[in-house]
Amino acid sequence: MDDIEAIKQLKARYFRLMDTKDWEGMRDVFADDVVVDTSASGGDVQTGADVFMAYLRQALDGAVTVHHGHMPEIELTSPTTATGIWAMEDKNHWPSGMHLNGFGHYHETYEKTDGRWRIKTLKLTRLRQDITEPGG
Repeated sequence: MDDIEAIKQLKARYFRLMDTKDWEGMRDVFADDVVVDTSASGGDVQTGADVFMAYLRQALDGAVTVHHGHMPEIELTSPTTATGIWAMEDKNHWPSGMHLNGFGHYHETYEKTDGRWRIKTLKLTRLRQDITEPGG
């Protein structure tokens, strides 16, 4: 498998593992020192895979989520590094009745260690967020 296809499969796993809440499997898609920036969509900057996984587990506790990634723009920058931009849409439904439907982009870097690609940095930007509060 070539490197670009391996990165596409990595991101596909990211979406599937998030939506199925397989936190142990999802932890493995990130470099140990990953930096995840969701501040442009109302979140925070999290540094470290374990820190981010704890944040994500809490943020999505009880939620039903559906994430889609489309139209990857992946560039290999060295034999062990790459960049990527993915168009995205997500639907998130929390037990409280809050719903979020978002549209935007993932801006990412990747690194290959021990023959496996992992997400090194992730920045989520949103073009639009449709939020429905509980009861209306």
